[in-house]
Amino acid sequence: MPASSPPPLDRELPDLFDRNRAWAAAMVRDEPDFFRKLTHQQTPRYLWIGCSDSRVPANEIVGLAPGEMFVHRNVANVVVHTDLNCLSVLQYAVEVLEVEHVIVCGHYGCGGVRAAWNARPLGLIDNWLRHVQDVAARHTGELQAMGGGTALTDRLCELNVVEQGVHLCRTTIMQDAWRRGRTVTVHAWIYSLEDGLLRDLAFTASNAAEVAHSYERAVRRRPTLAAS
Repeated sequence: MPASSPPPLDRELPDLFDRNRAWAAAMVRDEPDFFRKLTHQQTPRYLWIGCSDSRVPANEIVGLAPGEMFVHRNVANVVVHTDLNCLSVLQYAVEVLEVEHVIVCGHYGCGGVRAAWNARPLGLIDNWLRHVQDVAARHTGELQAMGGGTALTDRLCELNVVEQGVHLCRTTIMQDAWRRGRTVTVHAWIYSLEDGLLRDLAFTASNAAEVAHSYERAVRRRPTLAAS
């Protein structure tokens, strides 16, 4: 058989390799030992569970360098008790890396949340977004009273994050960690694409006994700027 031809150059994405080299050079210029230190340690204090949206880069929006935050992302920042990918990340972060904080963070204008509310068929992802529709069903009265529009879907973004925070707390991983006396706190936050700021959704739990009260507080209150 004739040897296959190499792929055209434009399929190799040379611009991304160029950007990578420029980034690596800049990191070394600013901190000559950066990569040497990075290869010898990973001691993050935080696990971030966020949306896959390309506009919400976890490390960047909180100003942390590589190695300072462990990250898991999926469409609409959902925590499902049968998702072994998410649970494996959570277990490794809590039991091996011994993170101190687990943050589930959504964002306003989330396409997954909007698609879940509109219920327009998109294919395989409809099965995943069913979890967000379950959140909407739990809060039907409040959402329908809003009449529609951006305010409604943004509120569903907030409620979805709070519900996923509760799901985190109910995993066997968090329950076992708290039973063993591990100091690890679950937080629910939301990010605004319009101003680049995080909002605290008032859901915070450091043990199993705090979950129910924190949930009730979070669904009653509107978010506040994290800096306030």
